Amino acid sequence: MPRSQERTKPRGGWGVVAVVALGGAFLLSNGLDLNGGPPQPAQAASLVSDPAHDEAARRLPPAPRPLKASPPTRIRIPALRVDTPVTRVGLDAEGWVDAPPPQDGNLAGWYGGSPAPGAQGTAVIDGHVDNEWGPAVFYTLGAVEQGRHIEVDRQDGRTAVFTVYGIEVVGKDGFPAARVYGPKGVPELRVITCGGDFSKREGYDGNVVVFARLTAVRG
Repeated sequence: MPRSQERTKPRGGWGVVAVVALGGAFLLSNGLDLNGGPPQPAQAASLVSDPAHDEAARRLPPAPRPLKASPPTRIRIPALRVDTPVTRVGLDAEGWVDAPPPQDGNLAGWYGGSPAPGAQGTAVIDGHVDNEWGPAVFYTLGAVEQGRHIEVDRQDGRTAVFTVYGIEVVGKDGFPAARVYGPKGVPELRVITCGGDFSKREGYDGNVVVFARLTAVRG
């Protein structure tokens, strides 16, 4: 399996899922290029506890009424100039949540076992930070800031607009699955890619996780 692939594996249900991120193929084969690799969240912006998340989330506008389920077709993060299609991913033969094909660096994956973005619950979209040809769709994800918007187009013609309230790097050892994926009572979104410290031998040791809440609906 390509070393930049992000995967998750259910362990007793979606509420306790662990993310395992393997090292970036481009950085492994080319060395720490591109100014030291992808940007990582600033320490001051890294939210490391539930109370901190809750405090930031309380400053957001009230969440709209949850939408009915409809698969996502595209994700945009205007502040990062990310604008890419979304494909549905499921489980591979080993029971891990798959990622988009690594050769397609400009494709994000929605895990179909999670709620549709905009529906009640916590939707999950992942994507590669790089592949063997260079930076991929979420290479700059670690640079997103609180208050920025993430827009997800859906098959029903509606666009779910989420506002970022937290971003952090989570180690793959002891991944806090319940905190990352657990329901918050409103529609939420997690966007995930590889992150953390990098070594040529082991690759990335964690994930960049963006926490966002539905704050508007268009269409």
